[in-house]
Order: sequence, then structure tokens, then C-alpha cells
Amino acid sequence: MVLWSAAPATSGNSVASKHYVDIRESIAIVANFLLIGGLLFGGFALFAQYHATGRWAKNITNLLAGMGMLTLAFALTIKPRNVAVLAQIATTKASSVFFGVSTFLLLAAIAAFGLITHWRPLRLRHESKLERELNRDLPNIR
Repeated sequence: MVLWSAAPATSGNSVASKHYVDIRESIAIVANFLLIGGLLFGGFALFAQYHATGRWAKNITNLLAGMGMLTLAFALTIKPRNVAVLAQIATTKASSVFFGVSTFLLLAAIAAFGLITHWRPLRLRHESKLERELNRDLPNIR
């Protein structure tokens, strides 16, 4: 499935018409990969909702819809035109950039988990200290 297909130029082989076709083809490729990304995001969101909710009928619907969207995204990814684009990207240093971004995001997730884990006891200690200070000023009525 091609979201947008670039049609060949009909006004000869001029540089301007070739440039126009290249722009249209680039837009089509970007649109295809955005569609694939949207399907992956939606599929994983439904799959996550399947694990998070408690009702079985709704769960199985989300599971099947998520798996269907992930399968459709995979089917669109392995189309010959998209595979050719991925092969061109693979010859560049893009994988190193993605490894760097992935490493940064994973380390950020670990740091966020650590901050959240250690921040809660500090916050609770601070709240109990504030409560003690407020109660100290109040008269003791029993």
C-alpha cells in the first residue's frame, strides 16, 4: 500500500520536471514512513491498554486490534520500495545515531526511575515534618 505515489513527469526530461518528481517521491516516502510509525504507535498503545485494563471482552478486542495494526505496519515496511529506502539508510551512519539516541533514552528512563523512587520518601519526610510543625503550634485538646 502506497499512501502517495509519484507520477512520472510528462513534460520531457527537463531538470525541473525531474526535480519535481524527486520531491513528490520524497514526500511519498516520508508519508509512508509516517503512516507506518502511526500504526506502530497505535498498535503498541492498544497492546498496552490490553495489559492495563481488567475487562476480558475489551482486552481481547484491544489485543487483536493492536496485533492487527502491528502486522499491517510490518507488511508496509517490507514493501520493496520501503525496503530500498531502508537499505539506503543502512549504508549511512544513521544506525550509530539511533544507538546513541536509544542509549540516552534508556539512561534517562533509569535516572527518572531512580529519582522517582528516592524522591517519594524525601517528600513524605518533608510532609510529616510540616505536619509536626503545624501541630506544635496548635493547642492540645483531648
